[in-house]
Amino acid sequence: MEPYTPHARPSGRKKTIGLSAKEYNKITDRIAAVRRNRLPGDEEGRDSSGHDSSFIAETSFVRAPLNSRVVSNPTSQRQSSKGKAKQEPIDRVPLDVQEAMILEDLLFVLMGIEGEHITYHPDYSPEDDDPLRGTQFVVSPYLDASLRDLVERILPLGTYYTAIYAFIESRSHLDYGLINHALCAAIRDMLKDYQTLLSQLEHAFNTSPQFSLQKLWFYVHPTIHTLSLIYQLILELDDQTSTSLSSDGSSSEDEEEAARNEALGLGGANLKAVLSEFGKGDPDGASGIYVKGGEVLSILYERMQNMAGDPTAHTIYKSLLQAAGKPYVEMLKTWVTTGNLVDPYEELLVKERHFIDRGIIEKDYTDDYWERRYTLRDGSTLSGSKRQLAGVPPPRPSSGRLPGGACVPPLLESWKHKILLAGKYLNVIRECGIDVTREHDSNELFMDEENFYTFLEDAYSFANKTLLNLLLKDQQLIPRLQSLKRYFFLSQASFLTHLLDLSATELRKPSRSASIVKLQSLLDLALNNDARGEDALYRDDVKITMSDTGLYDFLLKVVSVSGVIGEEKEDGTPHEEQPKKEKSILGIDALTLDYNVKFPLSLVISRKTILRYQMLFRFLLHLKHVEQSLSSMWIEQKSGPWRSRLPQHPDFERWRLRVCVLRARMLAFVQQILAFATFEVIEPNWRNLAAKLEKVTTVDQLLRDHVDFLDTCLKECMLTSSKLLKAYSRLIVVCSTFALYTSPLTKTAISAISAAEVGESDQGMAKRWDVLGKFETNFNHWFQIHLDCVQFYASSENVSLLPLVIRLNSVKSTV
Repeated sequence: MEPYTPHARPSGRKKTIGLSAKEYNKITDRIAAVRRNRLPGDEEGRDSSGHDSSFIAETSFVRAPLNSRVVSNPTSQRQSSKGKAKQEPIDRVPLDVQEAMILEDLLFVLMGIEGEHITYHPDYSPEDDDPLRGTQFVVSPYLDASLRDLVERILPLGTYYTAIYAFIESRSHLDYGLINHALCAAIRDMLKDYQTLLSQLEHAFNTSPQFSLQKLWFYVHPTIHTLSLIYQLILELDDQTSTSLSSDGSSSEDEEEAARNEALGLGGANLKAVLSEFGKGDPDGASGIYVKGGEVLSILYERMQNMAGDPTAHTIYKSLLQAAGKPYVEMLKTWVTTGNLVDPYEELLVKERHFIDRGIIEKDYTDDYWERRYTLRDGSTLSGSKRQLAGVPPPRPSSGRLPGGACVPPLLESWKHKILLAGKYLNVIRECGIDVTREHDSNELFMDEENFYTFLEDAYSFANKTLLNLLLKDQQLIPRLQSLKRYFFLSQASFLTHLLDLSATELRKPSRSASIVKLQSLLDLALNNDARGEDALYRDDVKITMSDTGLYDFLLKVVSVSGVIGEEKEDGTPHEEQPKKEKSILGIDALTLDYNVKFPLSLVISRKTILRYQMLFRFLLHLKHVEQSLSSMWIEQKSGPWRSRLPQHPDFERWRLRVCVLRARMLAFVQQILAFATFEVIEPNWRNLAAKLEKVTTVDQLLRDHVDFLDTCLKECMLTSSKLLKAYSRLIVVCSTFALYTSPLTKTAISAISAAEVGESDQGMAKRWDVLGKFETNFNHWFQIHLDCVQFYASSENVSLLPLVIRLNSVKSTV
């Protein structure tokens, strides 16, 4: 808005501004006429000597008329003015005097000050009305109709000005944040132009006899549109806040509940600070969030887009967007270039949970430091998970926008994940003690200009490349993953065989009785004997641990809840840590490995990924143990009573042959499952992962590729389907239980041979057939169910199981 400059006069007017004696007398005569026409008895506004009090202590009223209306008590001034207007009808004076008087009042009203003939609306109450709605003015009904029409066109300026001024005063408080501060400063600069215009109009009114109401309308007409645009903006900002704050009282905590919480240790500022991170600590909830931060920028941008056809609106909203966005851009620049989150009023799209530090990774089964310390306020993630939504405030009822900083400006919607990751990458690098100071262009950036997004892309690329080099080269990530593969996926199976031989006695004990210290010593001995070259690099990081629950019970519980290994419950607690029923299991069933890794590699090899490795390890270990037990059974049945011929006892011969056939089928089944898991699941998927790691370009992609590799292995090993797990677990339990019967079967065979040699009748043959029949029935039943399930999933959901179908059919045909 360009202020009126009275010096830029059209040709034909005086070149100098000043009052001649004739002009001065004409104006003063008009004012004197107004005084003479006061009704009798009108003493209000006069002092004891009978003079008008508005002129007392103001010797330059004609030169500065606005000063006479600035009083210390607006209410008394309002009552005095309204009394005068009622007692002194303006229609009793000539039309040119009416115009002079109404021009004087208009200059007051345009500054939000009540005049004598233009007064506050009768329903206006400074105590009850919302100041951001502006002050409504009404014109005296006695004013000439030809003047009233023009005056009523100008009156909205007073409403706009008072509303805008009130907005600046209220939104300049600290609670409204830096974005509102910058917006108010920009609007205040625009009001300076408006105030300059008013001072020039006042000067013209005092010095130019030709200054008329029509000229006033001519000069303020463009300003009405400008201030109306700002007025509409502040109304929308006020509407959002008013709607949100209207429901605050309903969610406040009463005194009794507060006292009870305090007695239970649930009160205090610390707990509220933690709960507020999840949207539960603020007694007002999301409804108490002011319109600030990204929400202000979103409203400005949407108004600019919606009114793109109006050049004035587009220019004003664009300038306000750039001015209000400066603090936001500065916070973003600090975040993406240093990793420091400087957001004192929670206005940025990124938020930090201060109670989470990197030490959590070492003791918790969730990598909170990476996924939850820094997040987007709107709860969105690259994976599309809605787990973060517990900490996101609900949208505004009126607009559907998220409140405050949770509202991502539309200009940054497609960049929000890169902004988040750039700062997270730099934080990881800083935690490693590496300086990430980087010089960047000091030119001023604006959110709606292309160079700002070029800057964001460069900052993201730098942070990503730096962290990727740190992980792959400095921290030797790939050798670490290879060591995990060797130890957890039995690629170095000789150490496991050695360990199982050394710890056979200890692993037969209940898991609570097994000595972890002794098992760790035996593991170190096995690794020292078998590890060579690269295999020995990270052997000290491998540790023995004992699980509290059986593998298949745990897997069935997990997949019945979420269907995904490693997922947490809604409250963030890993499934591994859920309360479990007291159930005694053997040491071999509870044995697993753990792997120690330091920050920052713990971001890739996190506790959740270690949990996946442990599931696969226990699956392979159980298969290897059952295979070893059945192989020992086969070795024992190659000699002694199992090779003796008893032609006189054909029933025993058939029983003995059936035992060997069942053992061979079980061994074939276990070996086929183990071969399938090792050579057709883990090895191909590992090669795919290695190929991806050679071409990886972003840290986030590296993390996803690693987790995808483990999840694919779990799925293809049949550990994520409850039906497959149930059939497989029953089948493998039958095989392991049958292997435990090696000694009883040998003893009963010896007794049968001894009885046959002395010619006695064999009384235990019926019992032998009964035991063997139960094993055969159970094995055949669950084998068929398992085969049917595998065939179904191979033909519908998991094509990778097709090779297993062929392998199992070969076991089925074994005689």
